[in-house]
Amino acid sequence: MKKICSVFKSSKKDEMYLYVDKMEAMKRVPEALLKMFGAPIHVFDMLLTPEKELARIDAAQVLDDIRDKGFFLQMPPAKDDYMLDLHQDRPETGVR
Repeated sequence: MKKICSVFKSSKKDEMYLYVDKMEAMKRVPEALLKMFGAPIHVFDMLLTPEKELARIDAAQVLDDIRDKGFFLQMPPAKDDYMLDLHQDRPETGVR
């Protein structure tokens, strides 16, 4: 199975993306999800096949979700604890 998908980024959440069938656009995306997602910002269109390599997600899962639900929601990556520590005060060194 292959499909031309449109990819949108969220105007409310950094690194959150919505994949939809280009022909259906947002027709099958629930209203509650659109409210949480914010105004969709079109990023690009692409031909998606199960074999296509994507950076953080499995293309076959994206295609399955678009077929079954009408969309695929890519959530932001989890923040690693050590990265959060970089932004906290370190009293033992006085370094921020």
